[in-house]
Amino acid sequence: MFSKKLFILYIVLLSIAICVMGMLIYYKPVKILPRDYPEIKAEGILRIVTEYNQSGYYISGDETEGFQYELCRTIAELSGLEVQMYLEMSLEKSFRGLYANQCDIIAQNIPTTSELKKEYLFTDPVVLNKQVLVQRTAEENNGVEPIRNQLDLAKKTLYVPENSPALLRLRNLQHEIGDTIYIIEEPLYSSEQLIIMVAKGDIAYAVCDQQIARTSQKQLPEIDILTDISFTQLQSWAVRKTSPALLDSLNQWFRIIRENGTYDKIYKKYYHQEN
Repeated sequence: MFSKKLFILYIVLLSIAICVMGMLIYYKPVKILPRDYPEIKAEGILRIVTEYNQSGYYISGDETEGFQYELCRTIAELSGLEVQMYLEMSLEKSFRGLYANQCDIIAQNIPTTSELKKEYLFTDPVVLNKQVLVQRTAEENNGVEPIRNQLDLAKKTLYVPENSPALLRLRNLQHEIGDTIYIIEEPLYSSEQLIIMVAKGDIAYAVCDQQIARTSQKQLPEIDILTDISFTQLQSWAVRKTSPALLDSLNQWFRIIRENGTYDKIYKKYYHQEN
């Protein structure tokens, strides 16, 4: 009886092994199909991911606003495509969604570094921007003068949103000054929220885009944003390497809205200055 049970168990295990081997032989990895402008146009839907903030997309009363949102809405009118917008605060997750065809465009002010250009295609510059240090003014910081020399960032703790484009610059800055800068990536808070924390004195320093800092300073005069962390950078939208036709179309739409004055109108609405 014992040997019969063993024999049955052996047959069952052998059957399972054969099934698993068969699955391995015939299994084919799922390929991500190319999705460029012809496929997008055929479907009639353009999927765009951006951030939930004043630079991206936000709700103000009964109105939907945001620099990127208004650019996307204008592109929808020019292209005749239905634009579906998705919100994601993590740039890393946005890039993963782009690769997986979950979205077609990342509409953020992304610094076009040589490292990112190896992996993605970038539009003509959407804005010129730079990273700045956000700190409290001397009046709001017990008379302590704001940092003006980047060498004085040694041993300081700087907050940035998780996966912020500023991270690469800050890591390079550590090498340039020859000392440690403590960088904390905040997974829950956006640049605007970190700026508010600086203004309230909850944290001492944050790093964010100059344009976001300027917009925030109008409501938060407690902050100082005059210390540059980076040089002026070209910042653009990103698409997949496999979407060159979409890139050409985007650049053409951007040229149209620049020439007809729509871009300047949107830019001044959110950044209150000439680009």
